Amino acid sequence: MPPKAYVIIGLLGPSLDRGRGPIRWERWRPTVSLCQHEDFLVTRFELLYQPQFAALAHLVMADMAAVSPETAVHLVPLPLDDAWDFEEVYGALYAFARSYDFKPEQEEYLVHITTGSHVAQICLFLLTEAHYFPAKLIQTSPPRRAQLIGALDIIDLDLSRYDRLASRFREERHEAASFLKSGIATRNAQFNRLITQIEQVAIAAQDPLLLMGPTGAGKSQLAKRIYELKKARHQVQGAFVEVNCATLRGDGAMSALFGHVKGAFTGALRDRPGLLRTADGGVLFLDEIGELGLDEQAMLLRALEEKVFLPLGGDREVHSAFQLIAGTNRDLALMVRDGRFRDDLLARINLWTFRLPGLRERVEDIEPNLDYELEQYAQRTGRQVTFNRDARGRFLQFAVAPEALWSGNFRDLNAAIIRMATLAPSGRIARDVVEEEIARLCTAWHPTASQQEAAWCERLLGPERLATIDLFDLMQLTAVLDVCRQSRSLSAAGRALFGASRDRKKTLNDADRLRKYLARFGIEWSQLHAADV
Repeated sequence: MPPKAYVIIGLLGPSLDRGRGPIRWERWRPTVSLCQHEDFLVTRFELLYQPQFAALAHLVMADMAAVSPETAVHLVPLPLDDAWDFEEVYGALYAFARSYDFKPEQEEYLVHITTGSHVAQICLFLLTEAHYFPAKLIQTSPPRRAQLIGALDIIDLDLSRYDRLASRFREERHEAASFLKSGIATRNAQFNRLITQIEQVAIAAQDPLLLMGPTGAGKSQLAKRIYELKKARHQVQGAFVEVNCATLRGDGAMSALFGHVKGAFTGALRDRPGLLRTADGGVLFLDEIGELGLDEQAMLLRALEEKVFLPLGGDREVHSAFQLIAGTNRDLALMVRDGRFRDDLLARINLWTFRLPGLRERVEDIEPNLDYELEQYAQRTGRQVTFNRDARGRFLQFAVAPEALWSGNFRDLNAAIIRMATLAPSGRIARDVVEEEIARLCTAWHPTASQQEAAWCERLLGPERLATIDLFDLMQLTAVLDVCRQSRSLSAAGRALFGASRDRKKTLNDADRLRKYLARFGIEWSQLHAADV
C-alpha cells in the first residue's frame, strides 16, 4: 500500500509569516519552513487566512511554491471580526472542519498549531482532540543557528492524558447524547444516564456493542445514530449495514453474510460480496443476532477476532474491518446454556452491553416522543398536525395508565400517531379520533385466543414462509402447535395428537411422527418452548 499523502491545515501567521523583498528569506517563517524539509513532503496545504491579510497570504503561497513545487496550496478565507474572541474563532474553525471533505483512508492530516493567535491555537487543539479534525498536530520551532529552516514535531494526541481538558466538552457530550436521542428531550433519568454512557463508549471504543431490549424499544434507530455520530467524528469511513438475522435462513444466511463465489452452489451465477465485506470500514448492525445458526456464529467470531473470513465456496480469505453492533430481545446467556448460542461469541460481544427499556418503563417519555412523532409525520407528509387540548390530555392520560400495555413499544406509539394524524383532515386531532385509537390499541393488546395463536405462528415461521402455506394446512398446523405448547415433551405431544390411531399400529413412535410433521415447516421442538417466542 503506498504511503498516505500529507495534508497540512494551518493558519496564516500575520506576524511570524510576514516579510518583504529578498530579506524575507533570511527570516524563519513557520508556514513556509514546513515546505522546506527535504525528508518531509507536503502534498497539500490548506492555508486559512483572514481576508485583511490576503496580500500576505498570496505572497506566502508563492514562496511555498518556489521551495516546494510539488505542494498544492489552497487559500481558504476565514472571516473573523476578533481573532481573540474564543467563541467566534472556535465557531469558524468548527464550521470549516464540519464542511471539509476528509478522506483519512487516503490522506494523513496534520494541524499546524504554531501560527495564529493563542486562542486560535487552543481551538485547533480542542477540535483535533475531539476528532472534528481527524488529524495529528504538527508544531514548528525556529532554528538555533542562522540559515536553518527550523524543526518540526508531530504530536499524536493520547486522549487518556487530557482528563482535565475533557471537562471542557461537557456541553459537547450533552449535544452528542441529544443526537443519539434524535433530539428528543427525554425525562427518564435512568434512560438519560444510559444514553450518556453509550455516547461515551461509542466515541472511545471500536469494540462490539450489544443492545438488548424488547422488540420496538429503538435498537435499530439507536444503532444508526451511533454510526452517524462516529461518522461525524471521522471515526468510520465505511457504510452502515443493517440486517435482521431472523430473515436469514439456511444456506442463504451464509451467502448473505459472508458472500459466495461464482459456482459455489446451484444458482450462484456470479460472485456476491456479502454484508460483512460491504461493512468494511463502517458499522455492521446484526439485529436479532440470537437467530443466527451455530455455523454462522463460528464464522462471525473469526471475522471479529481476525478480521478475515472465507466466502461460501471460496478458497481465498477476505479481509473486512468493521465495528459490530448487535441487537437482541432474547436471553443470550440462556441460549448458551441450551446450546443454541456460542459461549465464545457471547463473550466477544458482551464487553459493552446496554439494555434499552420498553416504553412502559419510560412513561414520562411518552409526551416528548409524541411531539417527536408528530414532527416526523409533518416532515414525511408536509402536513402539520396537532392535538386539540382536550384530545391531547385524554391520550396522555390513557398512555400512562396501567391498561396501556405498549407491547410493541415505540412501534405502537408511532403507528398510533400516524393513524390519528391521518384521520385528522383539518390538521387537528379531536377527542373522537383519540377514543377510536384507544379502542383499537386495547383490542390489539388483548387479542382473542385464536388471534394469539395466529400471531405466535407468524413469529415462529416468519411472514414470508407463512404466506406460502395454504389456509387448510395453516389451520392444522396452528392446532398442532397449540397442543405442543401445552405438552411437556415431544412424546407427550405425540401421544395427545395421535391417541386415536395408537391401537391400530404395531410400532408406536408418535414422537418421530410429530418430529417429521414439524420438520415439513422447518420447525424444531426446541423452538416451541423458547422463553420469548
